[in-house]
Amino acid sequence: MAEQQRPGRRPTMSDVAKQAGVSRALVSLIFRNAPGASEQTRERVFEVAREIGYRPDTAARTLASSRTKTLGVLLTIRNPFHADLVEACYAEADRLGFDIVLSTTVPTRDEERAIDALLGHRCEALILFGPKASAAYLTQLGREYPVVSISRRVPDAPLDVVHTAEAKGVRQAVDYLVGEGHRDIIHIDGGTGPGSAERKRAYRAAMRKHGLADHGRVIPGNHTEDSGVHAAEVLLAEDALPTAVLAANDRCALGLLGALHKAGVKVPQEVSVVGYDDSRVAMLSHIGLTTVHQNADELGRLAVRAAVERTETPAMPGRELVLDPELRVRGTSGPPR
Repeated sequence: MAEQQRPGRRPTMSDVAKQAGVSRALVSLIFRNAPGASEQTRERVFEVAREIGYRPDTAARTLASSRTKTLGVLLTIRNPFHADLVEACYAEADRLGFDIVLSTTVPTRDEERAIDALLGHRCEALILFGPKASAAYLTQLGREYPVVSISRRVPDAPLDVVHTAEAKGVRQAVDYLVGEGHRDIIHIDGGTGPGSAERKRAYRAAMRKHGLADHGRVIPGNHTEDSGVHAAEVLLAEDALPTAVLAANDRCALGLLGALHKAGVKVPQEVSVVGYDDSRVAMLSHIGLTTVHQNADELGRLAVRAAVERTETPAMPGRELVLDPELRVRGTSGPPR
Protein backbone atom coordinates (compact mmCIF):
# COMPACT_ATOMS: atom_id res chain seq x y z
CA MET A 1 0.00 0.00 0.00
CA ALA A 2 1.45 3.37 -0.98
CA GLU A 3 2.07 6.00 1.67
CA GLN A 4 -0.52 8.75 1.92
CA GLN A 5 0.56 12.27 1.05
CA ARG A 6 0.21 15.19 3.45
CA PRO A 7 -3.15 17.00 3.09
CA GLY A 8 -2.95 19.94 0.68
CA ARG A 9 0.28 18.75 -0.95
CA ARG A 10 0.07 17.78 -4.59
CA PRO A 11 1.83 14.47 -5.32
CA THR A 12 4.78 14.70 -7.68
CA MET A 13 6.46 12.37 -10.13
CA SER A 14 9.29 11.99 -7.60
CA ASP A 15 6.76 10.70 -5.06
CA VAL A 16 5.61 8.08 -7.56
CA ALA A 17 9.21 7.03 -8.23
CA LYS A 18 10.04 6.74 -4.54
CA GLN A 19 7.03 4.63 -3.67
CA ALA A 20 7.28 2.47 -6.76
CA GLY A 21 10.96 1.83 -6.08
CA VAL A 22 12.18 3.09 -9.44
CA SER A 23 14.02 6.18 -10.68
CA ARG A 24 12.41 9.52 -11.50
CA ALA A 25 13.73 9.19 -15.05
CA LEU A 26 11.98 5.84 -15.53
CA VAL A 27 8.66 7.24 -14.28
CA SER A 28 9.05 10.10 -16.76
CA LEU A 29 9.55 7.61 -19.59
CA ILE A 30 6.48 5.64 -18.57
CA PHE A 31 4.19 8.67 -18.44
CA ARG A 32 5.49 9.74 -21.85
CA ASN A 33 4.72 6.25 -23.13
CA ALA A 34 8.35 5.90 -24.22
CA PRO A 35 10.19 2.54 -24.40
CA GLY A 36 12.52 1.45 -21.63
CA ALA A 37 10.32 -0.14 -18.94
CA SER A 38 8.80 -3.60 -18.58
CA GLU A 39 5.03 -4.02 -18.61
CA GLN A 40 5.13 -5.11 -14.95
CA THR A 41 6.99 -1.93 -13.97
CA ARG A 42 4.55 0.21 -15.96
CA GLU A 43 1.59 -1.35 -14.18
CA ARG A 44 3.24 -0.81 -10.79
CA VAL A 45 3.96 2.85 -11.53
CA PHE A 46 0.41 3.50 -12.71
CA GLU A 47 -0.96 1.71 -9.64
CA VAL A 48 1.11 3.86 -7.27
CA ALA A 49 0.09 6.99 -9.17
CA ARG A 50 -3.58 6.12 -8.71
CA GLU A 51 -3.14 5.34 -5.02
CA ILE A 52 -1.44 8.63 -4.15
CA GLY A 53 -3.53 10.72 -6.53
CA TYR A 54 -0.79 11.78 -8.90
CA ARG A 55 -1.85 13.31 -12.21
CA PRO A 56 0.56 14.52 -14.92
CA ASP A 57 0.41 18.24 -15.72
CA THR A 58 -1.99 19.19 -18.47
CA ALA A 59 0.86 20.70 -20.45
CA ALA A 60 2.83 17.50 -20.18
CA ARG A 61 -0.14 15.45 -21.39
CA THR A 62 -0.60 17.82 -24.31
CA LEU A 63 3.04 17.46 -25.30
CA ALA A 64 3.25 13.72 -24.66
CA SER A 65 3.00 12.77 -28.30
CA SER A 66 5.42 15.40 -29.63
CA ARG A 67 9.16 16.04 -29.41
CA THR A 68 10.45 18.96 -27.40
CA LYS A 69 13.67 19.33 -29.44
CA THR A 70 15.35 20.33 -26.16
CA LEU A 71 18.66 19.21 -24.67
CA GLY A 72 19.31 19.47 -20.95
CA VAL A 73 22.75 20.68 -19.83
CA LEU A 74 24.12 20.17 -16.32
CA LEU A 75 26.94 22.49 -15.27
CA THR A 76 28.72 23.95 -12.24
CA ILE A 77 27.86 27.62 -11.99
CA ARG A 78 31.25 28.69 -10.60
CA ASN A 79 33.36 26.98 -13.26
CA PRO A 80 34.43 29.44 -15.99
CA PHE A 81 35.34 26.61 -18.37
CA HIS A 82 31.75 25.40 -18.17
CA ALA A 83 30.64 28.83 -19.38
CA ASP A 84 32.83 28.34 -22.46
CA LEU A 85 31.28 24.93 -23.05
CA VAL A 86 27.75 26.31 -22.76
CA GLU A 87 28.42 28.86 -25.49
CA ALA A 88 29.63 26.10 -27.80
CA CYS A 89 26.63 23.89 -26.98
CA TYR A 90 24.17 26.67 -27.76
CA ALA A 91 25.77 27.34 -31.14
CA GLU A 92 25.69 23.70 -32.25
CA ALA A 93 22.22 23.03 -30.83
CA ASP A 94 20.84 26.02 -32.71
CA ARG A 95 22.44 24.76 -35.90
CA LEU A 96 20.73 21.38 -35.46
CA GLY A 97 17.35 22.85 -34.57
CA PHE A 98 17.45 22.13 -30.83
CA ASP A 99 17.06 24.36 -27.81
CA ILE A 100 18.92 24.05 -24.50
CA VAL A 101 17.75 24.10 -20.89
CA LEU A 102 20.40 24.71 -18.23
CA SER A 103 20.47 23.33 -14.70
CA THR A 104 23.29 24.11 -12.29
CA THR A 105 24.79 22.58 -9.20
CA VAL A 106 25.55 24.79 -6.19
CA PRO A 107 26.55 23.86 -2.63
CA THR A 108 22.87 23.55 -1.67
CA ARG A 109 21.76 21.72 -4.84
CA ASP A 110 23.31 18.41 -5.79
CA GLU A 111 23.55 16.82 -9.22
CA GLU A 112 20.61 14.50 -8.83
CA ARG A 113 18.29 17.41 -8.04
CA ALA A 114 19.70 19.39 -10.95
CA ILE A 115 19.22 16.45 -13.32
CA ASP A 116 15.72 15.85 -11.98
CA ALA A 117 14.85 19.43 -12.95
CA LEU A 118 16.03 18.79 -16.52
CA LEU A 119 13.90 15.67 -16.75
CA GLY A 120 10.96 17.71 -15.52
CA HIS A 121 11.41 19.97 -18.56
CA ARG A 122 11.11 16.91 -20.83
CA CYS A 123 14.59 17.27 -22.30
CA GLU A 124 15.18 14.68 -24.99
CA ALA A 125 18.80 14.10 -23.94
CA LEU A 126 21.19 15.19 -21.23
CA ILE A 127 24.68 16.66 -21.55
CA LEU A 128 26.56 16.54 -18.26
CA PHE A 129 29.63 18.71 -17.69
CA GLY A 130 32.09 16.78 -15.52
CA PRO A 131 29.44 14.90 -13.50
CA LYS A 132 30.47 13.78 -10.02
CA ALA A 133 27.55 11.46 -9.29
CA SER A 134 28.26 7.79 -8.63
CA ALA A 135 29.04 5.48 -11.52
CA ALA A 136 26.00 3.39 -10.61
CA TYR A 137 23.69 6.41 -10.83
CA LEU A 138 25.13 7.54 -14.17
CA THR A 139 24.96 4.01 -15.57
CA GLN A 140 21.29 3.71 -14.64
CA LEU A 141 20.57 7.18 -16.00
CA GLY A 142 22.21 6.20 -19.28
CA ARG A 143 20.01 3.11 -19.50
CA GLU A 144 16.87 5.18 -19.14
CA TYR A 145 17.79 8.32 -21.05
CA PRO A 146 20.14 9.53 -23.82
CA VAL A 147 23.18 10.89 -21.92
CA VAL A 148 26.48 12.47 -22.95
CA SER A 149 29.21 13.18 -20.40
CA ILE A 150 31.93 15.76 -20.98
CA SER A 151 35.28 14.93 -19.30
CA ARG A 152 34.00 12.19 -16.96
CA ARG A 153 34.39 8.63 -18.19
CA VAL A 154 32.12 5.91 -16.79
CA PRO A 155 33.40 2.45 -17.82
CA ASP A 156 30.80 0.14 -19.40
CA ALA A 157 28.00 2.70 -19.03
CA PRO A 158 25.57 3.09 -21.97
CA LEU A 159 26.37 6.74 -22.56
CA ASP A 160 28.72 8.79 -24.72
CA VAL A 161 31.82 10.52 -23.36
CA VAL A 162 33.58 13.49 -24.92
CA HIS A 163 36.92 14.42 -23.40
CA THR A 164 40.46 15.62 -23.99
CA ALA A 165 43.36 13.16 -23.84
CA GLU A 166 44.22 13.98 -20.22
CA ALA A 167 47.50 12.09 -20.03
CA LYS A 168 48.81 13.66 -23.22
CA GLY A 169 48.12 17.16 -21.89
CA VAL A 170 49.95 16.48 -18.64
CA ARG A 171 52.91 15.00 -20.49
CA GLN A 172 53.13 18.13 -22.61
CA ALA A 173 53.19 20.29 -19.48
CA VAL A 174 55.84 18.23 -17.67
CA ASP A 175 58.00 17.88 -20.80
CA TYR A 176 57.89 21.65 -21.26
CA LEU A 177 58.82 22.39 -17.64
CA VAL A 178 61.69 19.89 -17.68
CA GLY A 179 62.86 21.38 -20.95
CA GLU A 180 62.95 24.79 -19.27
CA GLY A 181 65.25 23.31 -16.60
CA HIS A 182 62.81 22.50 -13.80
CA ARG A 183 63.32 19.48 -11.60
CA ASP A 184 61.23 20.18 -8.48
CA ILE A 185 57.80 20.06 -10.12
CA ILE A 186 54.83 19.58 -7.81
CA HIS A 187 51.31 18.59 -8.84
CA ILE A 188 48.13 19.73 -7.07
CA ASP A 189 45.63 17.04 -7.90
CA GLY A 190 41.93 17.47 -8.58
CA GLY A 191 40.55 15.07 -5.99
CA THR A 192 37.45 13.36 -7.34
CA GLY A 193 37.06 15.84 -10.21
CA PRO A 194 36.70 14.53 -13.77
CA GLY A 195 40.01 13.50 -15.32
CA SER A 196 41.91 14.06 -12.07
CA ALA A 197 43.00 10.48 -11.48
CA GLU A 198 44.36 10.17 -15.02
CA ARG A 199 46.19 13.51 -14.74
CA LYS A 200 47.82 12.41 -11.52
CA ARG A 201 48.93 9.10 -13.02
CA ALA A 202 50.27 10.88 -16.08
CA TYR A 203 52.21 13.35 -13.92
CA ARG A 204 53.93 10.57 -11.99
CA ALA A 205 54.68 8.66 -15.19
CA ALA A 206 56.14 11.77 -16.84
CA MET A 207 58.35 12.49 -13.83
CA ARG A 208 59.62 8.91 -13.91
CA LYS A 209 60.31 9.17 -17.62
CA HIS A 210 62.58 12.15 -16.97
CA GLY A 211 64.32 10.42 -14.06
CA LEU A 212 62.69 12.81 -11.58
CA ALA A 213 60.53 10.40 -9.59
CA ASP A 214 62.30 11.42 -6.36
CA HIS A 215 61.46 15.05 -7.06
CA GLY A 216 57.79 14.35 -7.71
CA ARG A 217 55.11 15.17 -5.15
CA VAL A 218 51.33 15.37 -5.19
CA ILE A 219 49.42 17.76 -2.93
CA PRO A 220 45.75 16.77 -2.47
CA GLY A 221 43.35 19.33 -3.90
CA ASN A 222 40.29 19.80 -6.06
CA HIS A 223 39.02 21.91 -8.93
CA THR A 224 38.44 25.11 -6.95
CA GLU A 225 40.39 28.27 -6.15
CA ASP A 226 40.39 27.29 -2.47
CA SER A 227 42.51 24.21 -3.21
CA GLY A 228 45.12 26.42 -4.87
CA VAL A 229 45.17 28.72 -1.84
CA HIS A 230 45.54 25.73 0.48
CA ALA A 231 48.39 24.29 -1.59
CA ALA A 232 50.17 27.65 -1.46
CA GLU A 233 49.85 27.71 2.32
CA VAL A 234 51.37 24.23 2.51
CA LEU A 235 54.30 25.17 0.27
CA LEU A 236 54.95 28.53 1.94
CA ALA A 237 55.20 26.83 5.32
CA GLU A 238 58.10 24.66 4.11
CA ASP A 239 61.82 25.47 3.98
CA ALA A 240 62.01 25.81 0.21
CA LEU A 241 59.53 26.33 -2.61
CA PRO A 242 59.39 24.08 -5.67
CA THR A 243 60.42 25.73 -8.91
CA ALA A 244 57.21 24.74 -10.71
CA VAL A 245 53.64 23.69 -9.91
CA LEU A 246 51.19 21.91 -12.22
CA ALA A 247 47.72 22.72 -10.89
CA ALA A 248 44.62 20.55 -11.16
CA ASN A 249 42.91 23.08 -13.42
CA ASP A 250 42.81 26.81 -14.12
CA ARG A 251 40.65 27.60 -11.08
CA CYS A 252 43.14 25.87 -8.80
CA ALA A 253 46.01 27.66 -10.54
CA LEU A 254 44.32 31.05 -10.05
CA GLY A 255 43.92 30.42 -6.33
CA LEU A 256 47.59 29.45 -6.15
CA LEU A 257 48.68 32.57 -8.06
CA GLY A 258 46.66 34.83 -5.78
CA ALA A 259 48.12 33.32 -2.61
CA LEU A 260 51.69 33.43 -3.93
CA HIS A 261 51.28 37.07 -4.96
CA LYS A 262 49.92 37.95 -1.53
CA ALA A 263 52.97 36.30 0.06
CA GLY A 264 55.37 38.27 -2.17
CA VAL A 265 56.48 35.29 -4.24
CA LYS A 266 57.33 36.26 -7.81
CA VAL A 267 55.82 34.23 -10.65
CA PRO A 268 57.49 32.92 -12.78
CA GLN A 269 60.86 34.10 -11.42
CA GLU A 270 60.58 32.04 -8.22
CA VAL A 271 57.79 29.59 -9.09
CA SER A 272 56.34 28.70 -12.48
CA VAL A 273 52.61 27.86 -12.50
CA VAL A 274 50.75 25.79 -15.10
CA GLY A 275 46.99 25.19 -15.19
CA TYR A 276 44.66 22.93 -17.17
CA ASP A 277 41.58 23.92 -19.27
CA ASP A 278 42.54 27.24 -20.87
CA SER A 279 39.37 29.01 -19.77
CA ARG A 280 38.80 32.60 -20.90
CA VAL A 281 40.03 33.84 -17.52
CA ALA A 282 43.42 32.22 -18.17
CA MET A 283 43.75 34.25 -21.35
CA LEU A 284 43.31 37.66 -19.68
CA SER A 285 46.40 39.80 -20.20
CA HIS A 286 46.95 40.55 -16.51
CA ILE A 287 46.86 36.82 -15.71
CA GLY A 288 48.47 35.20 -18.75
CA LEU A 289 48.29 31.68 -17.34
CA THR A 290 50.34 28.95 -18.98
CA THR A 291 47.85 26.10 -19.28
CA VAL A 292 46.83 22.98 -21.17
CA HIS A 293 44.26 24.00 -23.74
CA GLN A 294 41.03 22.02 -24.03
CA ASN A 295 39.05 22.98 -27.11
CA ALA A 296 35.75 24.04 -25.55
CA ASP A 297 34.18 24.80 -28.93
CA GLU A 298 34.91 21.32 -30.24
CA LEU A 299 33.98 19.59 -26.97
CA GLY A 300 30.61 21.33 -26.95
CA ARG A 301 29.98 20.70 -30.62
CA LEU A 302 30.75 16.98 -30.36
CA ALA A 303 28.66 16.62 -27.19
CA VAL A 304 25.59 18.20 -28.77
CA ARG A 305 25.97 16.16 -31.94
CA ALA A 306 26.31 12.95 -29.90
CA ALA A 307 23.26 13.85 -27.80
CA VAL A 308 21.12 14.48 -30.87
CA GLU A 309 22.27 11.18 -32.41
CA ARG A 310 21.30 9.41 -29.20
CA THR A 311 17.78 10.81 -29.37
CA GLU A 312 17.48 9.14 -32.76
CA THR A 313 19.21 5.86 -31.82
CA PRO A 314 18.97 5.56 -28.02
CA ALA A 315 20.03 1.90 -27.89
CA MET A 316 23.45 2.43 -29.49
CA PRO A 317 26.49 1.35 -27.41
CA GLY A 318 28.41 3.96 -25.46
CA ARG A 319 31.01 5.87 -27.47
CA GLU A 320 34.19 7.73 -26.49
CA LEU A 321 35.20 10.82 -28.45
CA VAL A 322 38.71 12.09 -27.65
CA LEU A 323 40.31 15.42 -28.58
CA ASP A 324 43.99 16.34 -28.49
CA PRO A 325 45.14 18.96 -25.95
CA GLU A 326 47.67 21.71 -26.62
CA LEU A 327 49.95 23.46 -24.14
CA ARG A 328 49.58 27.26 -24.27
CA VAL A 329 52.70 28.95 -22.86
CA ARG A 330 52.10 32.40 -21.37
CA GLY A 331 53.56 34.57 -18.64
CA THR A 332 53.26 32.38 -15.54
CA SER A 333 56.05 30.02 -16.55
CA GLY A 334 59.70 30.19 -17.57
CA PRO A 335 63.14 28.84 -16.65
CA PRO A 336 63.88 28.42 -12.93
CA ARG A 337 66.00 31.09 -11.25
